Amino acid sequence: MTAQDKGFYVGTFRHSLDAKNRLTVPAKWRFPGDDAEGSYLALPNPNGSITVYPPKMTVALEEKVGNVSMLADKDELHALINLFATGERFGCDAQGRIGVSEDLKTYAGLLKDAVLVGTITTFHIWAPERFAAVRPTTPGKLNFDPAILRKYGL
Repeated sequence: MTAQDKGFYVGTFRHSLDAKNRLTVPAKWRFPGDDAEGSYLALPNPNGSITVYPPKMTVALEEKVGNVSMLADKDELHALINLFATGERFGCDAQGRIGVSEDLKTYAGLLKDAVLVGTITTFHIWAPERFAAVRPTTPGKLNFDPAILRKYGL
């Protein structure tokens, strides 16, 4: 089983955007074939970050969205149009970098630095100050209600 099949993203990494708006994906998150155009799908997340989906998750998302009828609720269609109009498909270059479009960069408030945060099946790209607001650091303390984890069997 390849890392692509596992879709396993955990940890927090801080990287800088280069002059061409490229960001390095952590080596442990890369997989064979991630250099193919369209390997990843990046979408704006309502929380102010960018959510990056690997191929496995993109297939599942495509199946769900593919079932939306043209006669669906107008608000639902508008939400999908707005979401995907800002989205981006890409692969890693030879150095493991991905390009962040100007639209996504602006949406997420990215300037020079970014924080990449794994959430098992996807990862998120945050502006450092936005991430700090979501995850204040208190050494030795969880910054959320542990009861939330029961929902996921953790």
